[in-house]
Amino acid sequence: MGLDWSWGRSIYKRLLKTAGGKERIRAFDRSRQKAPLLSDHDIVELHRLKTERYAELIASGNCPLRPGVLATLRSARQRGQRLAIATTTSPGNIGALLSVAIGRDWAEQFDAVVAGDEVSRKKPSPDVYFEVLRRLAISASDCVAIEDSRNGLLAASLASVPVVITRSVYFDDEDFSEALVSVADLAELSSEAMAANPINGAVEGKNRPPGRASA
Repeated sequence: MGLDWSWGRSIYKRLLKTAGGKERIRAFDRSRQKAPLLSDHDIVELHRLKTERYAELIASGNCPLRPGVLATLRSARQRGQRLAIATTTSPGNIGALLSVAIGRDWAEQFDAVVAGDEVSRKKPSPDVYFEVLRRLAISASDCVAIEDSRNGLLAASLASVPVVITRSVYFDDEDFSEALVSVADLAELSSEAMAANPINGAVEGKNRPPGRASA
């Protein structure tokens, strides 16, 4: 689109404090303090092009799920626990990732999938979690959220959903003191431990599927 933008890891780490792809584009545009700013139409188009490129990269098979994710999904299903996705990302990004990592029938494994554009406010607002709880028709205390960012932790906590944090490179220095537990990845949570503390459904943040009743 004729822009000279380049988002390296340090810039992207800072931008991730703003939830939502289109919101991050707008935040970066404003931070440059240069006129004219992108129009809403330009931001939507830029995000669409970025999403297309993301899907192409994911389709190459070079972006596997993090350790323990597939095992957690399988064991949760075997125990009859319900799974859901509560994310700020777009439906296109969810499908691009999970159709490759899990299979084309990935959506059948989840009882609810709520994307950021389906609610009024994105994380750290609890809106996406409230909507998942509504669709699952269960209480927050019957769920556990699996997140990796403080925005995600706050969103779930404001909906009264307990949170397990899986640390990641972009958010490892954030404050997770309110979480039930913080682990490097889901491989640290054994199936025995999860089975000993069962829950009815599961709640999760983008790219990190859950294990109880999750949203």
